[in-house]
Amino acid sequence: MTGRPMPELAGVEHRFLDVGGLRTHVALAGRGDPVVLLHGWPQHWWQWRHVIPVLARHHRVICPDLRGLGWTDAPPDGYQPGVMADDVLGLLDRLGVRRFGLIGHDWGGAAGYLLALRHPDRVTRYIALNTANPFLRPIPGTLRHGPRLWHILANSLPLLGPRLAASTIPRWALRRWIYRTATLTSEDQAVYLAQFSEPDRVRATVRYYRNLISREIPLVLAGKYRWALLTVPTLVLSGDRDPLLPVSLMTGHGTHATDLRAELLAEVGHFPATEVADRVARRALQFFAAIGSA
Repeated sequence: MTGRPMPELAGVEHRFLDVGGLRTHVALAGRGDPVVLLHGWPQHWWQWRHVIPVLARHHRVICPDLRGLGWTDAPPDGYQPGVMADDVLGLLDRLGVRRFGLIGHDWGGAAGYLLALRHPDRVTRYIALNTANPFLRPIPGTLRHGPRLWHILANSLPLLGPRLAASTIPRWALRRWIYRTATLTSEDQAVYLAQFSEPDRVRATVRYYRNLISREIPLVLAGKYRWALLTVPTLVLSGDRDPLLPVSLMTGHGTHATDLRAELLAEVGHFPATEVADRVARRALQFFAAIGSA
């Protein structure tokens, strides 16, 4: 349990629920058809602060903190996208939510893809923000972008990794992965960075990235999802100035999706919900307008 203060946002209710033994924090707002927002690293629910008020006019907005981040517990294991997807589904069961629209960014986007692939009966529509898709193959066009992901290796290093994950890399990511720098204030950066003063959350970051290197990335490149078919209507929104993920890694789905469209966000880096929050929120309202009839 963390004693860090919770940032305040008008109209937002905070709950802590036990989900399979994981004390999970969730921010809730609005009424209507549910829409779930899954954040990325090194952030937490606060990354949606400008999106929540717009969506909450028409939807019940549900913003959980993923395990190891924000105000959700940081247990010693479970830092895989599939486990995070199970965490989210368990939380929604506790909240009595059966069908829902979904937005996922970065880590949350990886979990979001798995929710859509595994539970198309529950996910009505999915928006992926600046997230690598799970259908990547080890072709030259994919592998040449590996150096962009140096932070994965750095966060995973023995001895040095925890030191870097405690401050250096999260601070660097918030400053360098964003294109419209004026949209991420020093105050907001402090809200995100404060979580890494807690050793359990630093260890969570290290474990997640070690898992990426040792398990998740090799399995994806080996074709783990080669025969998977994404049937949930999906919208990929990709910032065209993301220094972390090139557009091809976010939008190249080939024949793996039955109903997918991709749109570029001009002059946007890795954090669309921060850099162009109004545009993301308006596009989400348009895309989710059909949830009620789905």
